[in-house]
Amino acid sequence: MRSNRLLGAALVEANLITLEDLEAGNDKLLQNLDQAADREICLLHVLLNDTRVLTEQQLLEYLVEEMSLGLIDLGEIEMNDDVKLHLNTGMCWATWSVPFDRDDDISYIASAYAMSRAVRQHWEKQCGGPIIWFGTTLGSIGDFLEKLESERAGIVSALNVS
Repeated sequence: MRSNRLLGAALVEANLITLEDLEAGNDKLLQNLDQAADREICLLHVLLNDTRVLTEQQLLEYLVEEMSLGLIDLGEIEMNDDVKLHLNTGMCWATWSVPFDRDDDISYIASAYAMSRAVRQHWEKQCGGPIIWFGTTLGSIGDFLEKLESERAGIVSALNVS
């Protein structure tokens, strides 16, 4: 929830949404809490799909033009098996971010929530070194994590059969 709050504040500060838009989005998010799965408790999803006060195109343009981030489609990433096995998907869902590579002490993270200070602070603490951030869509992250969790379930099933 903290990542949602700080993302909302950053979106208002960047003039991507108004304070009224944020309040309406938060109200809708609270309405969804009882009905939604944890993965669906996402302010950005509400702003994009329910209240429609923001488009992913606007957000991605801001990430590129104002934050100087590159963009990435996680569907095009081939993650090494060690990272796949040890990635905390629960934290990825909670922060809408995926650390997809590491080179020496530099981590590479794709995020739909890169504007949220809470998300950046969490991953900075987890990674313990410099991070190169990339913007991506909710769909890219969702598809990637669902595929990864499915692959993991297949591995576990195969191990249990052996």
